Amino acid sequence: MDISPLVWIITIAVTIAFFVFEFFAHVRKPHEPSIGEAARWSAFYIGLALLFGVGIGLVSGWGFGGEYFAGYLTEKALSVDNIFVFLLVMSAFAVPREYQQKVLLIGIVIALILRGGFIAIGAALIENLSWIFYVFGALLLFLAWRQAFGSHDSNPADSRAMRLVRRILPVTDEYDRDRLTTTIDGKRFVTPMFLTIIAIGVVDLIFAVDSIPAIYGLTEEAYIVFTANAFALMGLRQLYFLIGGLLQRLVFLSQGLAVILAFIGVKLLFHALHVNELPFINGGEPLLWVPEIPIWFSLTFIGATILVATVASLIASRGRLPETPEQPHADEVDAGSHERP
Repeated sequence: MDISPLVWIITIAVTIAFFVFEFFAHVRKPHEPSIGEAARWSAFYIGLALLFGVGIGLVSGWGFGGEYFAGYLTEKALSVDNIFVFLLVMSAFAVPREYQQKVLLIGIVIALILRGGFIAIGAALIENLSWIFYVFGALLLFLAWRQAFGSHDSNPADSRAMRLVRRILPVTDEYDRDRLTTTIDGKRFVTPMFLTIIAIGVVDLIFAVDSIPAIYGLTEEAYIVFTANAFALMGLRQLYFLIGGLLQRLVFLSQGLAVILAFIGVKLLFHALHVNELPFINGGEPLLWVPEIPIWFSLTFIGATILVATVASLIASRGRLPETPEQPHADEVDAGSHERP
C-alpha cells in the first residue's frame, strides 16, 4: 500500500479539523448531550468510518479494505471497554455531567497522540525486527488473560498516579466550573477536573498498549492502523453518552474482547513462525508449513465474537435495568468561594 506524504498530511489535517469542529460545535459550551444528539453523531461517525473503508477497498484493493474493517471493528470493540473505564473515572471524581464532554474530548485527543506515537514505533519495529511479532503475540495473549480475569473495581481517584499528583501539586476538592485551575485566597490550585484528565490520560496509555499490538496483528500498514484508530476514537465521546447505562448489561464484554485479543495473539505467533529469523527456532529458517490466517477469516471471527458476546450479554441481563454510576450535575456541585484571576 503506497501512501504518499501528501496523503498522510491531508489525513492528519482532516483528523485535527474534526476534533477542532467537535470542540467549537459541541464542547465549548458545557452541556449534557441528549440521547438524540449522541445517536445522530454516533451514526455519522460510524457511517463515515464505513465509507472510508469502502474507499480503501476501491482504491487500494479489498485485501487492504478487509484489513481496515477488521482493525476498525477491533478498535471499536476495545473502545467500548475504554468507555466503561471512562465511566468509572468520571464517577470516582464526581465530574458534573455538563462538564464531561470536555474531559472526554481532551482524553480522546491524548489517546490519539499516544497511539500515533505507538503506531510510529510499531511500524519501525516491524520494518527492522521480524522477531517483534513474537513479542506482540505473547503480549496479546497476556493481555487477553488479564482482560478475561482482571477487574475494573479499583478506584481511579486513589491510584498511584493520583497520589503522586496530589503530593506534587496543590489540589482543591471543589470544582470551579470546567476550569483546570482555580485561585483560592490568592493561591493557585488545580481542580478535580485536572486530576480527571490526568486519570483519563493514564487510562489512554494503558489502552494504547492493548490496541496497537492488536491491530498490527491484522495489518502491517501504518496508514490503516492510524485511520482505524482515528475513526474508532472520533465517535467515542458520543458513544459514551449513548450507551453509558447499557454498559452494565454487557456482562460478557471482557470475555469477548479477551477472545479477540487471544485470537490475534495466536495469529501474530503464526505469522512470526512463518517469517522466523531467530537462530534457535528451526535454525533461523521460516516455518513455511505454519498457516497464515487470512484476513477474511479474521474479519469474520472478530465480527462473530462481538455479535455473540453482545447477544449473550443482553440475554443474560434481560430484565436488569441499566445502572449508571451516580454523577452530579453542575448545579449540585458546591463550587465554593473562589477568587477569579
